Amino acid sequence: MAGKKSREITMENCQGKVRLELGVFEGFLRRVQREMGLGTNAVFVRFVTDREMARLNGKYRKKPKTTDVLSFPSEERRKPAGLRRRVKAVRRKFLGDVAISPVLARRNAQRFERTLEEEICVLMLHGALHLLGYDHEADRGEMERVEMKLRRRLRLT
Repeated sequence: MAGKKSREITMENCQGKVRLELGVFEGFLRRVQREMGLGTNAVFVRFVTDREMARLNGKYRKKPKTTDVLSFPSEERRKPAGLRRRVKAVRRKFLGDVAISPVLARRNAQRFERTLEEEICVLMLHGALHLLGYDHEADRGEMERVEMKLRRRLRLT
């Protein structure tokens, strides 16, 4: 339509156990992408059931149990030399998908004394960093340092 800006779809709710206000999370995802210098459609978030998350975790990571967040990069990326350099290299690209289990996020929110909204925002940021090539299981704390810096900027606990 001429004159109307179409709204890009950046997330999808494929579960029904936890009520989610997608507008809040879409707004946060735009803030993350802006803060990191990414394009507006760099990340797609899908909220899935625990059963689906366990299936995905088993298939792609060989871990037959559920988890809170998984990232599926659109292409394999090497460990970034630094956030700015990495973002410059992928500025207008689609980075990939992030799957989040709201059921597990709700459980973790209670454990970490956060709201469900805060926990899901933390998971979206964490997933986006994985899409850029960060890997907290192998990087000696680099991803955690970058994530904590971004959490402060985004006012996340």
